Amino acid sequence: QVQLVESGGGLVQAGGSLRLSCAASGLTFSDYALGWFRQAPGMEREFVAGVSGSGAYAYDLDSARGRFTISRDDSKNTVDLQMNSLVPEDTAVYYCAARRGVAVRPKTWEYDYWGQGTQVTVSS
Repeated sequence: QVQLVESGGGLVQAGGSLRLSCAASGLTFSDYALGWFRQAPGMEREFVAGVSGSGAYAYDLDSARGRFTISRDDSKNTVDLQMNSLVPEDTAVYYCAARRGVAVRPKTWEYDYWGQGTQVTVSS
């Protein structure tokens, strides 16, 4: 069965960095586009960044550009999200997701598999 397991979340001060990682198993990794989403308390889950099987990148949040970098390693079946210059507004549970196909999509319903999430808390 398909599993996505996130790691790397935690508590960090504003201005700090975190690197999230998602390890996938049970699927042909290169056949999937991957995305990182986040969900803050009381808010809808939102798209943060994605990477296609071809390695094209897509960022949705204006606030993510220039601060967050997504990367995938098909030899290890992992997708990482490097987050720099974190601000309290980045506090959320971060989820990794996979969708079969080439293109990155920004909507949650377009993804086939989800991880359990990892908490990121940024203190001011």
